[in-house]
Amino acid sequence: MFKQLKKRFKFDYVERDLSEYHPALDQIRQQEKQFKNQPDKELRDQSIELIQKARNGASLKELLVKAYALVSEVTWRKLKMRPFDVQILAAIAMFHGNIAEMQTGEGKTLAATMPTYLHAISGEGVHIHTFNDYLAKRDANWMKPIYDFLGTSVGYIQEGTDSNERKDIYQKDIVYMTAKEGGFDYLRSFLVTDKEDIIQRKAQFAIIDEVDSILIDESRIPMVIAGEVPKHDAIDLYQIAKVIQELQYEKDFQTDEYGLNIFLTEQGIEKVEKVLNCQNLYAEKNEVLLTHVNLSLQAHGLLKRDIDYIVRDGKIELIDEFTGRIVDNRKWPHGLQAAIEAKENLFIEPEGKILGKTTLQHFINTYPKICGMTGTAQPAAEEFATVYGTSVTVIPTNAPIKRLDHPDLVFYNKQSKLKALVEKIKNIHETGRPILVGTASVEESEILSEKLKENGILCQTLNAKNDEEEAKIIAKAGTLGTVTISTNMAGRGTDIKLGGEEGEDRQRIINLGGLYVIGTNRFESSRIDNQLRGRSGRQGDPGESQFFVSLEDDLLQKHGIDELIPATFRNKHEVSTISSTIVNREVNRTQRIVEGKNFDIKRTLLKYASFIEMQKKIIDQKRNSLLDDTFKSVLVSHDEKYYQELIDKYGKSLVKKVEKQVTLAVLDKNWADYLEEVEHIRQGIHLFAMGGMNPLFEFQKKLDQVFSILIPKIEKEVIGKMKVVNITPRGIDLQQEGLLSPTSTWTYLINDNPFGDRLAMMLTGYGNIGFGAFAALLWPLLAIYYLVKNKLSGKK
Repeated sequence: MFKQLKKRFKFDYVERDLSEYHPALDQIRQQEKQFKNQPDKELRDQSIELIQKARNGASLKELLVKAYALVSEVTWRKLKMRPFDVQILAAIAMFHGNIAEMQTGEGKTLAATMPTYLHAISGEGVHIHTFNDYLAKRDANWMKPIYDFLGTSVGYIQEGTDSNERKDIYQKDIVYMTAKEGGFDYLRSFLVTDKEDIIQRKAQFAIIDEVDSILIDESRIPMVIAGEVPKHDAIDLYQIAKVIQELQYEKDFQTDEYGLNIFLTEQGIEKVEKVLNCQNLYAEKNEVLLTHVNLSLQAHGLLKRDIDYIVRDGKIELIDEFTGRIVDNRKWPHGLQAAIEAKENLFIEPEGKILGKTTLQHFINTYPKICGMTGTAQPAAEEFATVYGTSVTVIPTNAPIKRLDHPDLVFYNKQSKLKALVEKIKNIHETGRPILVGTASVEESEILSEKLKENGILCQTLNAKNDEEEAKIIAKAGTLGTVTISTNMAGRGTDIKLGGEEGEDRQRIINLGGLYVIGTNRFESSRIDNQLRGRSGRQGDPGESQFFVSLEDDLLQKHGIDELIPATFRNKHEVSTISSTIVNREVNRTQRIVEGKNFDIKRTLLKYASFIEMQKKIIDQKRNSLLDDTFKSVLVSHDEKYYQELIDKYGKSLVKKVEKQVTLAVLDKNWADYLEEVEHIRQGIHLFAMGGMNPLFEFQKKLDQVFSILIPKIEKEVIGKMKVVNITPRGIDLQQEGLLSPTSTWTYLINDNPFGDRLAMMLTGYGNIGFGAFAALLWPLLAIYYLVKNKLSGKK
């Protein structure tokens, strides 16, 4: 009773007591025994019977035991695998809408087939969201024989899947895809002008693999659908980039102590004004130019190649701060992407006008029921409960974990750490034992790789530059004598098996101690550390892990942990290690603080986004009524006499069709304009925090004011257009009437956090003035300064 009360009121976010699931497990195992001797046809008949019951309204909970036992038996017949007890327990937890925390190598993909099949038999659709396209395709094909045998259909969607094929795939019972592909198709459904053009059939149930990576690390990243718009800005970004590139640090521009804020000095301003021949950079007429100068300054001074982004095939590709991997189709917002492209002398891609936008948080919450699985859920348990209404269920391993996790080795500086790393890897490598090294950046992985080669050690390097080969590289990481360097292991989706896929030399590697995992940094989230550790010691195999840390590492510098070491012991040239007790304690404490801070920031930002989503629902309802032809004529309400004249002249059906065409076009145009205005408001809302006001309240108040005039504005424009459009028997020519939507659209994700969470900290009350506030204050202050200076010097 007390346990149920705790879960109801969210006092307990983590479930470890699985005793309530054991009766169902026992019943499933008993049912399996009955199925073992039945021929294939009888098993198929059992599945058909379950499907009929489910679609006639039977409770899925009542069908769980039989459904899970069927999947278990069919899995053995088709794949020669039978789920372990712990996999069935995880499957039961997922049925109840929980997140199953299962260690690496414990068989999450197979565990998911049971709740997937059980929900698929209802006919209401199941979506399985994977971390990348490779996993969507692999898992769908791998598990397809099970679903086919049981009479349920399955398909998968890739980035390049065309719209007609997507529509067919969405009609299947089970669809594998990445969360972003599902999210973009969700966005596209709000741009169609005919109901038949809607691609996505919305499912009632979703399973999210690597759930912490998708719903925590990437949750607040907006997904955007944009359209082509005429470009009126004639400013030469390449010229600005060249000017900024020639500026000197300290003399012409400076950064704050954290390297998050950057600004021109007086000398730098004069240089820019001279080369660009703009007289006063801070004059009102140069407002757009000033914006591009500052963006270029940020691009050159704050964002680093091979750390924040890479250049590949003539394009900028962003590197995820959590995983160290490139992220497909993601951009920086508000002109920063273009500034980077100019910096690297690449073709400047059009940014376009935003036609629709949502976050993964909001997209996932559109499913009536969700669950998930990952190896590292506990640190984010409160966030899962608060944002998604799910609990974390900790599933024990099938075999005891034998991995030995050593205390961190802490060094005074990065140079000493690198030297010790190379020595450690060299010593282990001589034994033939496989080694996996996790680094924090592409740059670091390449430096370490080069040092190892200098010492005669060949290694496989997996980072953002060759991620398409990751599965092959990871599959070989457990083979004899292999050294693998990976930027990060989050969401890799491929088990590292000792001896490789075929298990060659497995016993010899076990005798050597199994896979040795080395971390070259501690991360801001303990989940990322644990993801790396968890690659060793799968299914009871032996293994070891150890992290190498220096006082110069970003985490320790950023949060001042290095300053906790007494000055007398902080010898920069010292090569020995430091007692790690203090450092480990402070790193762990910092990780907890940072995770809590990030949770608070995301929770606050979710409130900002939620207000816009509420308004979006109002617009969507109006749009859907147009697609369903159930809308009420605006013209009837405002000018019934003119409406009747149109009816008499063209007939009711044609007039309704024309008003639908006009209303859809006007509504979409105004909503896109509204999203643009919302972004301007969001960029400046931090100023309210500086004035001691509640920024969230002021943001909502401002949006409420703007939105309150949006619907009347749309209606007024519709009436105006209806009185001037040229009506033909086919309706109207949208292009001729200036109502045609963009013919070219594209999707991307916005990386809205290029310089850390300084702006977000302002909005939630953390920290001092951040980048956004600093820039917003600096520019007008400098403008005033130059106006006064020019007045005194007689300039005009």
